[in-house]
Amino acid sequence: MHGLRKLLMAVLGAAAILASASAQAQERSEPHIVINEGHIAPLPIAVPAFIGVSEEEARFGRDIANVISSNLERSGLFDPADPRSFIETPTNFSASPQFGSWRLIRVDTLVTGQVVMQDDGRLRVEFFLWDVYGEQSMLGLQFFATPEGWRRVAHLVTDAIYERLTGESGYFDTRIVFIAESGPATLRVKRLAMMDQDGANPVMLTDGQYLSLTPRFSPTEQEIVFLSYFNNQPRVYLLDIESGETEIVGDFPGMTFAPRFSPDGNSIIMSLIEGRDSHIYTMDLRTGLRRRLTTGPHINTAPSYSPDGRFITFESDRGGSQQIYVMNANGSNARRISFGDGRYGTPVWSPRGDLIAFTKIFNGLFYIGVMRPDGSGERLLTQSFLDEGPTWSPNGRVLMFARQDPGYGDRPSRTRIWSVDLTGHNERPVLTPGDASDPAWSPLISRMPLRR
Repeated sequence: MHGLRKLLMAVLGAAAILASASAQAQERSEPHIVINEGHIAPLPIAVPAFIGVSEEEARFGRDIANVISSNLERSGLFDPADPRSFIETPTNFSASPQFGSWRLIRVDTLVTGQVVMQDDGRLRVEFFLWDVYGEQSMLGLQFFATPEGWRRVAHLVTDAIYERLTGESGYFDTRIVFIAESGPATLRVKRLAMMDQDGANPVMLTDGQYLSLTPRFSPTEQEIVFLSYFNNQPRVYLLDIESGETEIVGDFPGMTFAPRFSPDGNSIIMSLIEGRDSHIYTMDLRTGLRRRLTTGPHINTAPSYSPDGRFITFESDRGGSQQIYVMNANGSNARRISFGDGRYGTPVWSPRGDLIAFTKIFNGLFYIGVMRPDGSGERLLTQSFLDEGPTWSPNGRVLMFARQDPGYGDRPSRTRIWSVDLTGHNERPVLTPGDASDPAWSPLISRMPLRR
């Protein structure tokens, strides 16, 4: 865990520099993106390599620009220009760009930056976001980081650009915890793993000696709760990300499923099997006290809190088939919200509180969809042989999920992580070292506001 801890501490600070804007009235409004449920035409943007005087600075500058461009393209909201089309190569960070050169290749916005190696060994990375047609700066920031933290800086820059142009917070300075799978189907090894949201920097958190399942981040991103089988007995564990140390939350007499943190991080919610039934429990992490929230002869599982902690969504067969319900946080007033054809499961509340994502099974196919907390407005975003287990980006605009293909001929089945945005138009795989399942998205790592 030493390397992971070093990476987590790599970015040492962020401070704003100039964010100048013309006081003159504009004939043309600044570039921006309005996000809604319809298809969105990507905004043309150019991200040339950041300027670096030394060979090392230039290398960091190229790598940072490439990650920013890749992040923006993957969001589906931006269309980065091919560097081979660039007419101008920025060489002076302090000078304004030659805007006419960028208008000729039809980009609306431009990112220029530079990388400077400080005397203390840190990198100083600074950038400007330019309105090409308005010929003015829209944003300027600088970051300091150790050389190992250059990729995180690229994610922070992307978050700032995304927020400035969409009006919503970014989601690039985040991580995904997941289950890394390997080995034959009859002897599958499932290890707890973590990576950046773009698939970079994968790290194995467990050795695979015991089966690991259903990892979830704490609200502060410092801990992961997960299920692991020790001597064929399921146990709920807490993993401290920085130290790598694990502790047992508790031993439970029956099978345990789907542990997840409460919004305040002080308790977990999970389902426990009791005879033929399963019920939803909360457990206070400070006192160890447990409280049962569901009753009756039913299968109740996959609980997820609303962001304000007032409600819980879960799946249950109490109506005769697998469906989604919402109840008050104390277990009262449970009401069914899924009424479409097929079965519904794995509900998870959006960080924005406006939607619940779910897995749907109908006519032998699996779907990832969303609906409002009252069950209205159901929309299906994906369809495949097997899609399941959605997880939300911290801004509530993108979902990741696990997808298994059936395999063909001599080619075995594969399970990978995919992402899709709320329009359903930007579906793509996420790079992982091997097979992967059970993804869970972290909160934003950097919680320090970026001052303009």
